[in-house]
Amino acid sequence: MSQAQIIDGKVYAERVRAGVAEEVARLRKDHGLQPGLAVIVVGDDPASQVYVKSKGEQSLAVGMHSVTHRLPGDAQLDELLLLIAGLNEDPRVHGILLQLPLPAHLDTRAALAAIHPDKDVDGLHVVNAGRLASGEPALTPCTPLGCMIMLRETLGDLSGKTAVVVGRSVLVGRPVAQLLLQADCTVTIAHSRTRDLAAVCRQADILVAAVGRPQMIRGDWIKPGATVIDVGINRVPFDNPEKAAAGKTKLVGDVAFKEAREVAGAITPVPGGVGLMTVACLLQNTVTAAKRQHGLED
Repeated sequence: MSQAQIIDGKVYAERVRAGVAEEVARLRKDHGLQPGLAVIVVGDDPASQVYVKSKGEQSLAVGMHSVTHRLPGDAQLDELLLLIAGLNEDPRVHGILLQLPLPAHLDTRAALAAIHPDKDVDGLHVVNAGRLASGEPALTPCTPLGCMIMLRETLGDLSGKTAVVVGRSVLVGRPVAQLLLQADCTVTIAHSRTRDLAAVCRQADILVAAVGRPQMIRGDWIKPGATVIDVGINRVPFDNPEKAAAGKTKLVGDVAFKEAREVAGAITPVPGGVGLMTVACLLQNTVTAAKRQHGLED
């Protein structure tokens, strides 16, 4: 049996960004509308700084208005809520993204709840979660949206397929299950406490791994020919003893990639898979939000 097709996140992300750039140009030309994204970062976490810089650069590259607001690590909740309230009222800003995690002293739920649902381009507001669960138009979390784009591009019509989502987080597991339901899949949400998880996974035509445990899903858990979307990003020591002793680490997914590739029909790698789609889908969500706020939905 030949090895699985690699679902290359770079290729799909470039395609999404190209589509966004084309739509931004059309909106600016036809309607004088420039979609705008505001990113809020609290503190100086190095990883957050890298992500925020990337989001800003990619926003500008597709022709969007982009602004980053930085608050000190000891900023209080009232200060953060005041900033969010101002962005809610700013007509140049169509999407607001709060970079997570926040410092421990801040109430993340309160901060996310303060973002207007129509500007919640991360799709984390309870109103958007409710809209998604009800099958209404909603701003969808970026990673699940990226998963669905990859699945549709790889498989075409998803109707009737059996999908298993391993993981039940509000950021990935639950929303991707809702999106699969909307695509007329038969969906099972499994997790680390599911009895005989391996047997459940083997039923899947589509297997989405988002459990947050490195290489938990083995090759013999996968149905031959299945499409595997690995959302996991885990940092682990190198197998090489010298590198491990030096404290060097590598990124792996929730799926044992080498084993899975021998069985699956198509699979996303880690790194180089779903993660690259997240910022691209953030840009797409911002354009969607701008169009809805101006009554320009297709």
